[in-house]
Amino acid sequence: MRPKINSIILQSGRLLQQYVVDMYVKIETSRVILPRSFIGGPRDMHKRYLDAMALVDKYGKPDIFLTMTCNPKWIEITIELKPHEDVQNRPDLVARVFRSKFEQMKKEVIKKKLFGHVQAYTYVIEFQKRGLPHAHLLLILKRGHKLLRPEHFDQFISAEIPCEKENPHLYAAVLRHMMHGPCEKLNQGNVSMKNGKCKNHYPKKFTKTITVVVDNYPIYRRRYDKKTSANSLPNPR
Repeated sequence: MRPKINSIILQSGRLLQQYVVDMYVKIETSRVILPRSFIGGPRDMHKRYLDAMALVDKYGKPDIFLTMTCNPKWIEITIELKPHEDVQNRPDLVARVFRSKFEQMKKEVIKKKLFGHVQAYTYVIEFQKRGLPHAHLLLILKRGHKLLRPEHFDQFISAEIPCEKENPHLYAAVLRHMMHGPCEKLNQGNVSMKNGKCKNHYPKKFTKTITVVVDNYPIYRRRYDKKTSANSLPNPR
């Protein structure tokens, strides 16, 4: 990206996406045996799978499953867009910004030990239907830093709406990106509705303490503090 040079490829919009997909499929379906250096190829995926299983075999099961999704409204992306450009038509810009932020998150988690001493980790980056990159990160913590008791979960995981006065930025982010609904009685037309009920089992029940269930998702602490979302729903999601 250069200020005084207008790239025809970057100005092609969806034609750029079509071109990239066509070239990728052309290479992937060729009769040539693709080496491990071809990201996403059979040999590359097999190697990554074996590496991940070797980590689990040596250090044990992962302790934390962390996800990160690209936000198309990040300021680093929007300021680089020209008036006629859309985010989905600039995969080069989106991927570059996402990688920069993902590397910063890895630094916070691994080097600065946000969740404790990380003994091993592995991750995969995939792209959603809208073209936004999405990362899945598995962390294996060192013995002595593992989350073994329910109260340890509350240090890093929260299923409650943050305090607007104490954390206005976090409060706004949760309401914007992490709220489900309204559904059921409040909105029968929600896409999550099936046979008159929410297929994702919302709204969740209130609970004063976290409950760890064997071979199932834990029930996170969600105290009844009378907080609601911005549209004043009677039950926060």
